Amino acid sequence: QVTLVESGGGLVQTGGSLRLSCAASGSIVSIFDMGWYRQAPGKQRELVARISSRGTTNYADSVKGRFTVSRDNAKNTVYLQMNSLKPEDTAVYYCNANVWAPTYLGVWGQGTLVTVSS
Repeated sequence: QVTLVESGGGLVQTGGSLRLSCAASGSIVSIFDMGWYRQAPGKQRELVARISSRGTTNYADSVKGRFTVSRDNAKNTVYLQMNSLKPEDTAVYYCNANVWAPTYLGVWGQGTLVTVSS
């Protein structure tokens, strides 16, 4: 079994910053790509950013230039640095990882709420 635990969400004013963390634990052999998704009230879950095991990244157009995804493979942890936050970034942010443990699994975290006040 593999578990993802997110942390770092909270309330911030427009223009502020937050850093989310997501740590994977369990019977992990290796982690492939990891990423962050978000779901705002009344909307579908959407990709925010992903990072491969080699560090290749991709971002949603809405966060390019403001958010940075990174990972620490030694700690099985992925981060999301969010700068210049806007009210439209308000959502529950979910961590996702594709792992080999020792079967192939797609795992989700429980989510962490980010609220950006105007």
